[in-house]
Amino acid sequence: MTYDYDLLVVGSANADLVIGVERRPGPGETVLGSDLSVHPGGKGANQAVAAARLGARTALLARVGDDAHGRLLLDSQRSAGVDTAGVLSGGAPTGVALITVDPSGDNSIVVSPGANARLSPADVRDASGLLRASRVVSAQLEIPLETVGEVVAGMAPGSRFVLNPSPPVPLPTGILAACDPLIVNEHEARVVLGGSVADDPEEPVADDPEEPVGDDPEEWVGDDPEEWARALLALGPRSVVITLGARGALVADGRTTVLVPSVPVRAVDTTGAGDAFTAALAWRLGAGESLPVAAAYATRVGAAAVTKEGAQVSFPTAAEVASLAEAAPGSLPQTAATERHVTVPGQTVSEQGRGVAG
Repeated sequence: MTYDYDLLVVGSANADLVIGVERRPGPGETVLGSDLSVHPGGKGANQAVAAARLGARTALLARVGDDAHGRLLLDSQRSAGVDTAGVLSGGAPTGVALITVDPSGDNSIVVSPGANARLSPADVRDASGLLRASRVVSAQLEIPLETVGEVVAGMAPGSRFVLNPSPPVPLPTGILAACDPLIVNEHEARVVLGGSVADDPEEPVADDPEEPVGDDPEEWVGDDPEEWARALLALGPRSVVITLGARGALVADGRTTVLVPSVPVRAVDTTGAGDAFTAALAWRLGAGESLPVAAAYATRVGAAAVTKEGAQVSFPTAAEVASLAEAAPGSLPQTAATERHVTVPGQTVSEQGRGVAG
């Protein structure tokens, strides 16, 4: 089948309001920060720009407000080469993300969804032509969960669905079964697993495909990421990627488990690095690469993104990723006789620098 788009991103579009701080405030505390800067962002919009900048034929299905922030977001998408025919306008103000960034590059984010919360299942049905024309469809959870479910229902046969459940919630089994892969960090894995993997391994998961799986993130399966991957795969996704910060990323599909090492770089700002990782992974999977190889490439993309301030403005071109690969050849995945491997971009500082996978 011929596709018009390598990647369709269905998700959020936010204006990022960013303030630098010496340290993030504790409860009840006020700290002074830098001048406010405004950037185009949102997990969906970020993924679309990241993929387009790498060379993927990319479209975005999203909703923005009829306001200055919405126009900023549309301009940034078009400048990157993203097809914005699926971006709807009106119904609420454009979503906003309030972001604080400390000197190490770590960030804290609070999101006001705005128009993102109005992206509806009906909007997805109206965009059925985009879904059918896309080789890979990527989604996140800064839009309503029922909208993501409609995306899964409307995809063309043979296309691939990639989900980063951020912010995380327990997921219906129907959505989980479509994920190839499900991309989570450690916190997101805990929430998705919830109570569905408890101390009793015989405890059943929900039979209803629309019934959320897991509701108690305190019921956990141990400290071994390979154990987490097995537990996540048992919920139904076809493959799983667990990002592990400086340790890299763990990829698993039920047959093999591969560790993709992180790439040491000097991090300036981690905002958007996970979105760049997801976009790169989705694009390379659609191009026919294996999950470990695609994850290794995505790790380098995420690493390049944290070396600059901001989200979308930090996303690298394919040439910049190639330069980083030459400088860090050890980031390629390796397989062991036991097929035990793990990789994913992270956001924590190691002794030599910061390893980033997504």
